[in-house]
Amino acid sequence: MVYHAIGIMSGSSLDGMDIVFVALHEQTGNWKYEILYTDCIPYDDVLKNKLQQSIALCAKDYLLLHSAYGTFIGKEVNRFIESNQLHHRVNFVVAHGHTTFHLPALGVAHQLGHGATIAAATKLPVITELRSLDVAFGGQGAPIVPMGEKLLFSSYKYFLNLGGIANVSIHQPEKVIAFDVCPANKVLNMLAAEMGMEYDKDGSESSRGRIHEDLLKKLNDLPYYDRPYPKSLANDFGTDLVFPLIKSFGLKMADALRTYTEHICIQITNALNPFKQNISQELLVTGGGAFNSFLIKILQEKLRSINFEIIIPDDETIKFKEALIMALLGALRWREQYTILSSVTGAEQSSIGGALWLGTEA
Repeated sequence: MVYHAIGIMSGSSLDGMDIVFVALHEQTGNWKYEILYTDCIPYDDVLKNKLQQSIALCAKDYLLLHSAYGTFIGKEVNRFIESNQLHHRVNFVVAHGHTTFHLPALGVAHQLGHGATIAAATKLPVITELRSLDVAFGGQGAPIVPMGEKLLFSSYKYFLNLGGIANVSIHQPEKVIAFDVCPANKVLNMLAAEMGMEYDKDGSESSRGRIHEDLLKKLNDLPYYDRPYPKSLANDFGTDLVFPLIKSFGLKMADALRTYTEHICIQITNALNPFKQNISQELLVTGGGAFNSFLIKILQEKLRSINFEIIIPDDETIKFKEALIMALLGALRWREQYTILSSVTGAEQSSIGGALWLGTEA
């Protein structure tokens, strides 16, 4: 069976909306993929600001943004289809949406981007709300990609995504473990913005800075890091706790960037340390942080002490792995197969997550 799907992902770093058109091939439970077309739609300042401030909105304005962002996604899908001549080739669209409220302990995890609005705009079947059922079953609703890693990247056992939040996946024979490690690009980009930069390209500013030991200790002592998995982070952990803590020290931005880069690398190493072996193990690294050559250099130096070797894949996989996996999760939902593993999220059972909106005519 072959499924042709559009997968869409918007990460917490707010660098834009990734969109892919993929062919997913399934035969006797084995999956292969082809990424056929890709794009990254940047957010203009107005939309970016609305997404950043969304959790502070009143209920009415939040719902209006939910619908408006769905309209934005629908228009971009239609443009993507038109520019790549994909008419009558798309079986379904899978839109992760943009995460705002992530409160799994309270039974809430929400992403902006109303599925009904997207379906009405595209006239296609649309799958959204990929995390909701897992949270309802008592899970963290995150990380959401391990099922895709298991089926599409089975030659690897260890994964690191360096997005707005860094998270790891460990694929053991008996179960899959995955959890959020720490804020990553989101905080680094907020610090770079203080210098008038969108991001610290190649970690060049960080490489010029010095580690501030007192700040590093306060960061490493944050209670989240002592919690056992399964666990996950909301965006506001980085924006409302970590970033103000860094700013309170009044450091030069290069020193702040260098200290936070060190913190990221320490926490990732700590997260993987329980899984070290006497032989070298490969760690597949994707997400925007994989392009930060200084961060990768520091991380590799630390990981060698616990026998992990970083593998950086091709640029397309780095950029679009999560959007690709969203498309796969949609295919699994379409087939009514598990999309989220309880061993990852701590839910009472694995689940078939995703709301299906049929924008096609009967």
